[in-house]
Amino acid sequence: MARKHTNTFAAQQGEISLSSLLILFTSGLLVIILAAAFITSFGHFRDYVADQLTDHALDGATATGLSLSNAIDGSDPVASASLVDAVFDSGRYLSVEYIGHDGQEIAGRRMALKGAAAPGWFIRLAELPLPQAEAEVVRGWSRLGKVRVVSHPGRAYDDLWRISLGLLVIGGAGLVALFLLVRRLLRPLSTLEQQARAWGQRDFRNRVRTRSTRELNRVTEAMNQMADDLERLFVGQGRLIQHLRKVNSEDPVTGLASRSSFDQRLKAEIMSEEKSAPGVLAMIRLAGFADYNMAYGREEGDQLLRQVAGSLAGFTARHPQSFAGRRTGAEFVVFLPGAPATDARKWLERLIRELDGIYCDLASPMDTAVHGGLAVALPGAGVRDLLAAADEGLRAAQEKCESGCCLEQAGADSHLTMESWRELLAGAIESGNLSLWLQPMVTCEDGALAHYQAFSRIPSPEGDLKAGAFLPVAERLGLIAGIDRLLLARVLAMLEQTPDQTLAISLGVSSVGDDRFCEDLLEALTRAGNRVARLWVGIPELALNHHRKKAGWLVRALVKIGVPVMVDRFGVGGVPFSYLRNLPFRGIRIDNSFIHDLDSHSENRFWVGSVIGIAHSRGVRVFATGVETEAEYSVVCKLGIDGAMGYHLGRPFGADE
Repeated sequence: MARKHTNTFAAQQGEISLSSLLILFTSGLLVIILAAAFITSFGHFRDYVADQLTDHALDGATATGLSLSNAIDGSDPVASASLVDAVFDSGRYLSVEYIGHDGQEIAGRRMALKGAAAPGWFIRLAELPLPQAEAEVVRGWSRLGKVRVVSHPGRAYDDLWRISLGLLVIGGAGLVALFLLVRRLLRPLSTLEQQARAWGQRDFRNRVRTRSTRELNRVTEAMNQMADDLERLFVGQGRLIQHLRKVNSEDPVTGLASRSSFDQRLKAEIMSEEKSAPGVLAMIRLAGFADYNMAYGREEGDQLLRQVAGSLAGFTARHPQSFAGRRTGAEFVVFLPGAPATDARKWLERLIRELDGIYCDLASPMDTAVHGGLAVALPGAGVRDLLAAADEGLRAAQEKCESGCCLEQAGADSHLTMESWRELLAGAIESGNLSLWLQPMVTCEDGALAHYQAFSRIPSPEGDLKAGAFLPVAERLGLIAGIDRLLLARVLAMLEQTPDQTLAISLGVSSVGDDRFCEDLLEALTRAGNRVARLWVGIPELALNHHRKKAGWLVRALVKIGVPVMVDRFGVGGVPFSYLRNLPFRGIRIDNSFIHDLDSHSENRFWVGSVIGIAHSRGVRVFATGVETEAEYSVVCKLGIDGAMGYHLGRPFGADE
């Protein structure tokens, strides 16, 4: 939709604007009027000059003829030549000739036609008449000859040249004044055109403030009112969808994920073939909360739950890609993707001590305890089995009475600790031992390829490690920027080798907040030139939440150099829809937790459909990830998705295959 509007405006750029048309029309009319006035005036001027030159020549011829007839001897050539010279030098004549009765010239003077101010080309172009006058020279009854005189029109040419210059100056000044007047009167039209272009790109923030004629003022007021209405409609839609999302997916007391929302996301994390991320599930319970609620009241109980939720939110913020929820009463759950069990247990013990301190302070002098159970999830583990294992660990911790946690295995634990992960990832970054993998994003209209999503895998003796396994760990260890640098270099090299290919990458949350990485990213993309137009860059929604200012600056900088930017993992970051209005995103990619089992999840279906509608109203494309069944693909296509990706549509493959 956005592309159609863009093409329409691009086509209109070759058409003449209304202001240019009015300027051309009025200036042409002014030129015609000036030309008609000049032609008419020139005709009258020509007739007037002809009469004046005729009279002047006649007077000169008569005076010379009388002088030759009476004052001097007209038959004397020397005397006649002296008289002719005197007459020629005393007046403005082009020629003075004394011709005998036999047709032979007795005396004469003449000069070339030229003006003092008028250039030669103007004299040739104007070509005024050259009337001549004649007078007889007689002696008694004898005819001696005749005098022929032609007046010099040089002064007339000079006057005509000055008049023409004056008309040109007046005409030029009139054209300039006309241009400025029309431009001033039609200034709202250019701002209205800019507003229309912005509307075509679903940007309703522009307002026309310029005042002009009454009719244009009414049009601008109507356009501004429509923009205000559309903006309020968009904001209202966004707030409504945000509210419905909170109602359906957030616990009303704590703001954490609700039980159904947490289970849905957990299912997508551990059961999705595409994601299948290992990790640790922690189940936490406040012992004796029912007694606390009865002793201090429901309001105090809710306040305690909110403080616990705040600590859990801080815990998930320190562990990227982790998420927490509330199940029932004072029971909470946290999932740590990619976390080794030994390290997760240490983190959970510190968290339980923190929660125990909060609980103890508020419940004093009551006896309190906080217990936790951990279970390890590996690819292929079921959600029910994982929750049951975590519950077993929780009961084991409760049997010890005092605050603490117990680990219950749900499958074999990973042999890698955080230090082992650090050595593995740092070595892979230093040696460049990351392989480039691609997965197709296809359109729903005809199944055509939209672009390839590019991601990295780390070769290991046990096989290639998926990004879902090591990226959460790399985020925790602060190594994600190094991985993103290698991925960017491989992708830019591939774009250079395949000029007809479009690729997409996703940046890590920590990478977006890393100033040095952002500078290196922009420098590399700037050097890449036109290739960047074929590279989608995904900014995680969590980065917009945790690094809002830096993320906003990075998005604008990327768009400025021609990079299309999308919101990655849309829906899990908790950022309001307003950033679709404030930042120039070209697309959003909905997180796979909303796509998993979409055909049987009516709340997610409604939310995804609403997101697609709002995004399309802004000219933003919407993509879906994690499509693993035909039913899911059918639903997202019916909802109007622009592109989908998942194991059902195409499995990942090595870029060198």
